[in-house]
Amino acid sequence: MSGANTFGKRLRLTTFGESHGVALGAVIDGVPANLSWDAELLAKELERRRPGQSAIVTSRAEQDAPEVLSGVYEGKTLGTPIAVIIRNHDQRSGDYKKLKSRPGHADDVWKEKFGHSDPRGGGRSSGRETVSRVIGGAVARMILAKQAPKTKITGFARAIGPIELTKKELKNFEKQKNSDNFASRFPSVDQQAAVTQLLTDAKAQGHSYGGIAEIWIDGLPKNLGQPVFHKIKADLAAAMMSVGATSGVEFGAGFEAARAEGSTFHKDAKNSDYGGVRGGITTGERITLRVSFKPTSSVLDVAKKGRHDPCIVPRAIPVLEAMAALVIADHVLWNKTDR
Repeated sequence: MSGANTFGKRLRLTTFGESHGVALGAVIDGVPANLSWDAELLAKELERRRPGQSAIVTSRAEQDAPEVLSGVYEGKTLGTPIAVIIRNHDQRSGDYKKLKSRPGHADDVWKEKFGHSDPRGGGRSSGRETVSRVIGGAVARMILAKQAPKTKITGFARAIGPIELTKKELKNFEKQKNSDNFASRFPSVDQQAAVTQLLTDAKAQGHSYGGIAEIWIDGLPKNLGQPVFHKIKADLAAAMMSVGATSGVEFGAGFEAARAEGSTFHKDAKNSDYGGVRGGITTGERITLRVSFKPTSSVLDVAKKGRHDPCIVPRAIPVLEAMAALVIADHVLWNKTDR
């Protein structure tokens, strides 16, 4: 898997570790020197992703306390690779000794491809791997705080299973933009009880649901992105689709644009239906993207006996935000060499 564990061009994130190994971690290279190290931000982002936070997510109890091994001294980055690890404490590897291959989790595919794999908790294909991405995303946010301070990345659940936000609820969310106020990150006062009931019942019955996450990227600098192979949309799509259980990505009007008539669709050069990107380059307007997720692959008896999320979307939001931050920070650094 040489090179397959590294993401980014100017800002490079390499992740390592398995779900039930000693630790997981991240090495972030390309971070400018003399950048203020925000330990509080890192801890906050890890807490947002952490398992065991409520009754509607996995009950695995991990504190996810980061240990910074290199690249930071006296509260400033050194310009050298930053290495951070998160130690595992609450593995229950015995749960997986008699577990048969789960097709949706690709246990069999990994075994067939490499000839040898770690089946405990999915090994490297586990959602636990995303803790490393959140570390990288937090560092990317530190870069953006300095280099593009107006940038704000906001994620929320647009749909959980069959329950979807209404247009009115979306409009209300515009005012406060904090999905963390809701355990499911589905920002609806009226439908929150139904979502909680859906996921609580699913967890008890061994069922699972997919959903749709939406990410808003506001306050972006103009002219980020390259016009051919590293369009900002292409890199964001690759980032989102690299997260486990994703099944699709759309920007702006998305697939609805396929049904539109051109003279109407293109009437306004600043139309939000473009999703904040034209010619693969940011316009300075909001980037809107949606990511669909399949239902969690551990179901029925497997789900009842183990510790699994009945829907991955609530805990995926901080991960998608982290991946978006990595892409944006990478292009901000890249932009410095465009002229």
